[in-house]
Amino acid sequence: MTSADAVSRAASGAKEVRRLDRVIIRFAGDSGDGMQLTGDRFTAETASFGNDLSTLPDFPAEIRAPAGTLPGVSSFQLHFADHDILTPGDAPDVLVAMNPAALKANVGDLPHGAEIIVDADEFTGRAVRKVGYDGDPLEDGSLDGYRVHPVPLTTLTVEALKEFDLSRKEAERSKNMFALGLLSWMYHRPTEGTEKFLTTKFARKPVVAAANIAAFRAGWNFGETTEDFAVSYEIAPAATAFPTGTYRNISGNLALAYGLVTASRQADLPLFLGSYPITPASDILHELSKHKNFGVRTFQAEDEIAGIGAALGAAFGGSLAVTTTSGPGVALKSETIGLAVSLELPLLIVDIQRGGPSTGLPTKTEQADLLQAMFGRNGEAPVPVVAPRTPADCFDAALEAARIALTYRTPVMLLSDGYLANGSEPWHIPELDELPDLTVRFAQGPNHTRDDGTEVFWPYKRDPRTLARPWAVPGTPGLEHRIGGIEKQDGTGNISYDPANHDFMVRTRQAKIDGIVVPDIEVDDPDGARTLVLGWGSTYGPITAAVRRLRAAGESIAQAHLRHLNPFPADLGDVLARYERVVVPEMNLGQLAMLLRARYLCDVRSFTQVNGMPFKAEQLARMVEEALRED
Repeated sequence: MTSADAVSRAASGAKEVRRLDRVIIRFAGDSGDGMQLTGDRFTAETASFGNDLSTLPDFPAEIRAPAGTLPGVSSFQLHFADHDILTPGDAPDVLVAMNPAALKANVGDLPHGAEIIVDADEFTGRAVRKVGYDGDPLEDGSLDGYRVHPVPLTTLTVEALKEFDLSRKEAERSKNMFALGLLSWMYHRPTEGTEKFLTTKFARKPVVAAANIAAFRAGWNFGETTEDFAVSYEIAPAATAFPTGTYRNISGNLALAYGLVTASRQADLPLFLGSYPITPASDILHELSKHKNFGVRTFQAEDEIAGIGAALGAAFGGSLAVTTTSGPGVALKSETIGLAVSLELPLLIVDIQRGGPSTGLPTKTEQADLLQAMFGRNGEAPVPVVAPRTPADCFDAALEAARIALTYRTPVMLLSDGYLANGSEPWHIPELDELPDLTVRFAQGPNHTRDDGTEVFWPYKRDPRTLARPWAVPGTPGLEHRIGGIEKQDGTGNISYDPANHDFMVRTRQAKIDGIVVPDIEVDDPDGARTLVLGWGSTYGPITAAVRRLRAAGESIAQAHLRHLNPFPADLGDVLARYERVVVPEMNLGQLAMLLRARYLCDVRSFTQVNGMPFKAEQLARMVEEALRED
């Protein structure tokens, strides 16, 4: 907008509208303040408007921490723009803090000059002292470096809802909608979707629905009329960021659930999920339980062991079998995963990684289960490992994991994490003809002829191309065979204690995994760099953003990202050998770096972080820049 436009608006009494290319907003409050719902609704309207976006929900680990305390703070960060973006952003431009605890927990992340909107009603002497402030931060000058807007959100919300038959406490619960309305006005977000959502969500409580809508509209009107907010902002749709197609906003867990349903349809197999609820994987169980119309059966077992046991039984019975969990659950499932290796049945083990060890950080993110996925079983029990890189990519990763499991008759580990699971971004909905054909052929009759001419079924007679054994559905006449965890005789599947046979079977199972066909690794190297930044999983966004910053500053740097961690792409060794430096950022203590050093004798430089939060792009840019300066 030109200065003349601004003068014209001022003369007419209209508020100034500034155009931005991007903004980062963080909503923060008690876990009972509805910050996740507020962030979800703002995100949904932003997606419908056509911006590119990336989100970072951050939950407290406690189920219900004491109100107004630092451990109880829940936040939701959204980065949206008129161009392609990759991360939820390093530092918020706007913080909405519903109480002193939310302010104190988040103010350290704000850059100088950021806007802070606080519920001034919550800044009582007791609430301020509870979180360790010596005085009221709204009055002691400690926030002078920011643009602070003390708004009596609670009072304004209660006043807006006085016509409803609600107690004060009930009315106060709608203050998150007042805040959402205010932010929706500030950033010109659509409102129809939120009002329709509230009507549907509280359909059985029409008074509550009407009250929330009234609070939402009151927040919008407050922004329009108050003198404290003299400027609103426009962020144009990201028209050039996306190829033509149909898009929707999607979280990683939802994309993964949709990918599993799609895989079962493409394979023409019923989908069975055997699972035990665990953060942050439970949403997949919740979502799949809604899709019985697609042949999905979900079984909430009494524990992790029963969940995978039921899933393996479903695989034996001819289903696309899945079990979902997080790191502690993988530990409990390890014996049955080994059994699946021995039985050579397709089984998907979805591990939504979180901070560990033990119970660790249930609501935080980490990438520390890679070595467990690779080696966390007794004996030589190799398992393919696949890792998505973005929330939307979880859909494709689920299809790829299913392809490998069904083609090679093997359990497959799919390693997502809490950052991907709860974060969201636009997803390009694929056309049906773009989906892979995963059709499976079950064994139908004898497959081996003995020396005397008798035709029999050998359950471990292998496909010479894939080394996969036949998949025989129980009850098929003539295909009876033994099943169990004791070593099998090659071909016949009979119990065998023969040393030579065991050696052969161990090497054959390993050869089957080593022979899995995966795409070559894609290297982004526009100008023949000497340094390669290599990542896996959810580090893709921060790494790519950091590489873009370094290239914009004139640095020559290459980037590659691994989806297949076992087996590695066939050309990975040659790619690593081309570079003088290989930098591997990970949210663990260097697990991929250890594997690369052992496999390729490559002097990998490991950058690690295990604080429960994703990398920041600026942080990685500094780390890589330091590596570039080293001899």
